[in-house]
Amino acid sequence: MSWSLPNLLDGLHRDIERRLADARGLMGHPVDKGDASEAVWLDMLSTYLPLRYRADKATVVDSTGEFSQQMDVVIYDRQYSPFIFIFEGTKVIPAESVYAVFEAKQSLNLKQVNYAHDKIASVRRLHRTSLPIPTANGEAPAKEPQHILGGLLTFESEYNPPLGAALEQALKAGLPEAVIDLGCVAAKGHYCRDKAGNYTFTNEGKPATAFLLELIARLQAVATVPMVDVRAYARWLT
Repeated sequence: MSWSLPNLLDGLHRDIERRLADARGLMGHPVDKGDASEAVWLDMLSTYLPLRYRADKATVVDSTGEFSQQMDVVIYDRQYSPFIFIFEGTKVIPAESVYAVFEAKQSLNLKQVNYAHDKIASVRRLHRTSLPIPTANGEAPAKEPQHILGGLLTFESEYNPPLGAALEQALKAGLPEAVIDLGCVAAKGHYCRDKAGNYTFTNEGKPATAFLLELIARLQAVATVPMVDVRAYARWLT
């Protein structure tokens, strides 16, 4: 049997969908279901994202001492990030290092969309420093902090149809700082928002794989994170 790219992409999606279905169907306690679902998404992202990115459950902090809510999935830079606080598995990541944040839930509904809006906004409200960048050709200007991607990852959808007008209305109801850029309903489809604020909904297909490739494309467009002002954090030592 020869290699087949369609089969490989299909296999990735089927693996994620099966594992999420098992988390929903086999786990007896809601907390266990949630933890298992988060683990599936984190494992996929940790396995398939380029090594410059890391994906973890984490809280985000800024140099003024403000913290976000805890996020199920934080995608952040590990090549240039100066520090990450870790204690007994709990991670706190500097705001400058964050590329994207996601909430991972069992099912998509209005409550979960609103919840994701609130949590995503708690990250985007944080202050981010940016310093000029030394290069071989001299100092480059400080980079404007990029838009932090935000999204919602689920196995099922309680909307009827699963991806349609009612979901779009809920997605557009959030404040600008809370906007959801892309998401995946592994059993039904995926969705993403363009620069004009319009959502595209793709039903069926291979949602988990399609979401992953769209996320990677958007991360590529961001390039690197800003150069963090480490001394701004060091002021808290006094």
